[in-house]
Amino acid sequence: MAKRGFFAELNHQAQLAEKRKRQEQAAAYRHVAAAEREAEKARRDFERAQVAAEKASAKELAEAQKLEKAMLIESRLADVAAKNAELESTYSEIDSMLAWTLSVDDFVDLNELRVPVEQPPFDPGDLGKPVEPLGPLEYAPQPQFVEPPAQSGMFGKKKHEEAVKAARAAYDAEYAAWHASATAQHQAYLAEQARREQAEAARVAALAAAQAQFEVDARQRAEDAVAQNAELDKFINDLAFDVESAIQDYVGIVLANSVWPDSFPVTFEHSFDLATRELTLTARIPAPDQMPSVKEYKYVKARDEITATSLSAKEQKDRYAGAVWQVALRVLHEVFEADRSAKIRSISLTVGSSHIAPHTGLPEFVPLAVVAADRDTFVTFDLSNVVPHATLQHLGAALSKSPFDMTAADTSSGVRVRGQG
Repeated sequence: MAKRGFFAELNHQAQLAEKRKRQEQAAAYRHVAAAEREAEKARRDFERAQVAAEKASAKELAEAQKLEKAMLIESRLADVAAKNAELESTYSEIDSMLAWTLSVDDFVDLNELRVPVEQPPFDPGDLGKPVEPLGPLEYAPQPQFVEPPAQSGMFGKKKHEEAVKAARAAYDAEYAAWHASATAQHQAYLAEQARREQAEAARVAALAAAQAQFEVDARQRAEDAVAQNAELDKFINDLAFDVESAIQDYVGIVLANSVWPDSFPVTFEHSFDLATRELTLTARIPAPDQMPSVKEYKYVKARDEITATSLSAKEQKDRYAGAVWQVALRVLHEVFEADRSAKIRSISLTVGSSHIAPHTGLPEFVPLAVVAADRDTFVTFDLSNVVPHATLQHLGAALSKSPFDMTAADTSSGVRVRGQG
């Protein structure tokens, strides 16, 4: 990232978050969100109706198909409402680009770009949990030899001896099985104990490595913050002492701070001359063919089709021209308002767009509004009450007669700088 680009990007991300917050508070945005929710609900209802129709018996089929058709129409109408709400929101954003900026202060407090040196606490996660130790090994009860009771009678002794012999053989077999099982159990216990000890040793090593890396990262974060804040201090100091590059960089931050509609992005090129205290600025806007041109979406039930009607040529031309004039005034306003110390005395601004030139087939930048404004005059205007085109004419701007047709502004006689009158 470029030297000052870090601060410009940091500020720009904050402004994007502010834009999203302001959008969510806007009635048009809430209308779009509500329409989209209704469309999603209608789609789910239609899908359920489809499933019901597929499962319906012959007797119920006609009624199910009727419901399915009704849900399809409702779903399509909801889609149309959502599309039209989004379209309305898009046009509202374009038509209110100037008004959007008048409700906020465009000054950039550079101290708010200071990077905090606070460190988050170390979180070991699962590495902070020791491996659970094995409990004591418990064997199955050892079998016990139980001698058969003595038997009476003539053959009692012999029978007793045979019973003892059989019992001894059964005991020996049972004991051998128990011993084999206990030996295997003991070996498995030792193996599991060794595995857990290895896992615990690996955890402790990994925890130590994570802790060490955290400390390395923490030192790096602190060093980066100190370096960035030192750079910011130098920037603020240079700006205070009218260093030309610092003034130019501050303008870059102000312009990065300017958040435009997604459907109408604006990019900038600028340079500042300390000797004359004039800012030369070019604002590049979308070409007319990149503008939305749909007037309204409709649902044609007979063809089960969503169609779009186009804006009239006059509507498209008027909106595009209005956008050009708004961009010019908004850029002048934002730069002058952000420059509280009055480092910039005048701005030479060109608003234009690029297209493929029909006579060469090559890309060509077309200036659509070229205006020079001095600070003392411009800051007296109440932009909430002006007609942008009339204001630009009052400033002596060279203006395209048909921006939508990419007719270049006529600058052959120069651009006048006009004071109050």
